[in-house]
Amino acid sequence: MVKHVSLTPATQFLKDRKVVFTEHPYGYLEHGGALHSAAALGWDPYAVVKTLIMQDQDAKPLVVLMHGNRKVSTKNLARQIGAKSVESCAPEVANRHSGYLVGGTSPFGTRRVMPVYIESTILALPKILINGGRRGYLVGIDPQLCVTLLGVKPVQCALAEVLG
Repeated sequence: MVKHVSLTPATQFLKDRKVVFTEHPYGYLEHGGALHSAAALGWDPYAVVKTLIMQDQDAKPLVVLMHGNRKVSTKNLARQIGAKSVESCAPEVANRHSGYLVGGTSPFGTRRVMPVYIESTILALPKILINGGRRGYLVGIDPQLCVTLLGVKPVQCALAEVLG
């Protein structure tokens, strides 16, 4: 039996919409990222989805959902969403937009409503782990829920993660 984790804005968002999800707490590691959480939980990092807060050339925030073992090609992303450029937000800016601490960012229940883009291959997975709104806490859901709950727009901007 998995220990229940207290409510977060993300899990409240899911519960309010009667979404069934599984809870996956793990020992958070600073800068460990999705590769650490995947290893800690015994999951393929390809099915552990990172929630990245980025911004366009006008500093308008957006959310990108990406495989845990892939990086975002900001050039490809910008081209696909009609932006001149896209870059990661500084952690304190990302925290302000999302209402979550970096490392605990969930696409659900964010402070600001932002456009959400998802690497299209994530939608083909049977189940994903995605942040539940707290460091060291992922929730398991059907990735199609990202479409119905968040209105995500599929993109193709994944680059293989270079480990080193």
